[in-house]
Amino acid sequence: MSSTTGSAETAHESSEALKQRIRGLHDLIAEHAAETEEHRSVAQPVIDALQEAGAFKLATPKRFGGYQYTIREFVDVNNLIARADGSTAWVSTLINICNWMTGWFPERAQQEVWGEDPDARVCGVLAPSATAVREGGGQRITGAWPYASGSPHAHWALLGVPVVDEAGAPVDQGLALVPLAELSIEDTWYVAGMQGTGSNTIVANGVFVPDHRILSITRAIEGHSETEFKDETLYRTAFVATLAIILAGPMTGIAQGALDRVLASLAKGKPIAYTFYEDSALAGSTQINVAEAAEVIDTAVLHMHRCVDSLDAHAAAGTYPDLIERGRARMDTGYIARKTREAVDLLMSIQGAGSFAQVNPLQRMWRDLNTSSRHAVIGPYIASEVYGRALLGVKDQVTPLI
Repeated sequence: MSSTTGSAETAHESSEALKQRIRGLHDLIAEHAAETEEHRSVAQPVIDALQEAGAFKLATPKRFGGYQYTIREFVDVNNLIARADGSTAWVSTLINICNWMTGWFPERAQQEVWGEDPDARVCGVLAPSATAVREGGGQRITGAWPYASGSPHAHWALLGVPVVDEAGAPVDQGLALVPLAELSIEDTWYVAGMQGTGSNTIVANGVFVPDHRILSITRAIEGHSETEFKDETLYRTAFVATLAIILAGPMTGIAQGALDRVLASLAKGKPIAYTFYEDSALAGSTQINVAEAAEVIDTAVLHMHRCVDSLDAHAAAGTYPDLIERGRARMDTGYIARKTREAVDLLMSIQGAGSFAQVNPLQRMWRDLNTSSRHAVIGPYIASEVYGRALLGVKDQVTPLI
């Protein structure tokens, strides 16, 4: 089909139409999954197909031809991609959420990103692993930011930086928006799971960033964006809660993809070794484990949908979730991580040691989920502590990211 993703008319398209196109790409994504893993970056034919379908426009403002979907639509699209390949969905998720954060910047910065190229993609790392010097209307930054998922496919980067005054004293924590052409990428992504995400290290060496391209993370956490378009609901969704829960899209999608594969395999009448079962689907143990895995995945999805629906409702109403609700979003994300791992462990046991054969996609799903679900923003037990403190009214928290 001809590409219309850069045109304004795509901004009003139903997410159901996009999801149908994503379903049509499942075979292509799955066929390239091994290549994506081997080269530690999403295969270019997949990137091109997702771009053509509009999968990188989920959170781009309608003003630039984006879809500007709700967070519910955001996670559901990336869940679908993950059913075919986890690394691909992770890259889609992270690029789209970095595009979302770019929507928090002043229009001047957004014009620099999308004004000439409405298909521009943004990657990012929030950790402020840099030094900065105040210089004539901006900050000159130097540093290295590991784990920049999707960086091989991005045009811009969002980088956590300290914001300093003329004397060099830190006055804020910021997010600097920088053209990737002014940065370098070090090939550092060698891992056991999510190998295809290209989460390499971005390096800046004395790069100047003007003030209009530095977003205050402190203000964002409190619900304040810098965009002049205050009527754009999507860009007033709770900042940290959204950054956390969007990771549930790939996690639940990987788990559902694993269930789909196990059910397809069981339909072929596979026997259980060293038993009298010629068809493992007839074994009570198989039936119980499949049912339990399906129910656990459903539980994870229900938590995801409750969370994103609440965030979308607050954004639509122009209200900001209180500490308990934001803490619950962190808790939901961590709970989903644990539940999806639990489900895939059950599915791997159904298939036995053969699940771990290199030719079996299940082992890649298992590795991808066990890696992605341990992302620092997910941290199930830190999330539990955050939520528990909020529920108990404990004043001091363990992280500002709530």
